[in-house]
Amino acid sequence: MESGFIAVPGGRLYYEADGAGHPLLLIPGGLGSLRMWDEHVPAFVKRYQVIRFDPRGYGDTETDNVEFSNRADAAAVLEQLGAQSAHVVGQSRGGNIGLDLSIERPELVDALVLVAAGASGYEPQLPAGVEPVPWDEMERLWESKDWTALAELETRVWVDGWGQPATRVDAELRRRVHDEILQTYLAQKEEAQPQPLQPPAAGRLGEVEAPLLVVIGSVDEPGGTLNSRFVAESVAGARLVEFEGAAHMVHMEQPARFNELVLEFLAEVDATHGR
Repeated sequence: MESGFIAVPGGRLYYEADGAGHPLLLIPGGLGSLRMWDEHVPAFVKRYQVIRFDPRGYGDTETDNVEFSNRADAAAVLEQLGAQSAHVVGQSRGGNIGLDLSIERPELVDALVLVAAGASGYEPQLPAGVEPVPWDEMERLWESKDWTALAELETRVWVDGWGQPATRVDAELRRRVHDEILQTYLAQKEEAQPQPLQPPAAGRLGEVEAPLLVVIGSVDEPGGTLNSRFVAESVAGARLVEFEGAAHMVHMEQPARFNELVLEFLAEVDATHGR
């Protein structure tokens, strides 16, 4: 395995790369570092060069308080490792980054897998009677720096599934994600200023050229699920797969099924392009 840091304007990105073959870029969501892909690398590395990195604010990546583009950072990782293009898999926030990248730099993205992710700029309208995620309470805890309470609330929302019991998910998985959320907050890393894609992806889904697989969990937060479905319905030829009984951390809850699904999808893409 190769690992190290890639210099970018105002920071340096920690990355790991393993294996050979066509590049496969894994982008983590907003609940932790590249470690969230640990269970998937052994399966993916049999066919691909698996590349992953910590976005700014997470893991071992370091940044100054500067304006930056998450899309440009992802592109920098690929370019530094000599990848002319890659399959891209992103979870939640990481999927949003991957989708934005596929619009801004379509030549870099050969296939795209969105895991509990949607389009920047989309505002879902929840059905009557559906309880929204407590965004205001999360913001209040953030402003008061009550990291312990915030980590627990985020675990309830994203790991348990909002409105689901804490016993629904495997206890070790719950502890692992909870602890990474808390460690990220306790580190109080320097915050940079991500610059959004303009115009945002929600109005530009007709520009997506890469084959697209969208994966959702049946008990995930409803607003995010509506966003995922919107993307799948708006991109020509997109495929939507729902994992019954999974919440936001779909890939970590059902890793074997997830690996099989992604490898099957990418094999179809590779066959089409003679890889």
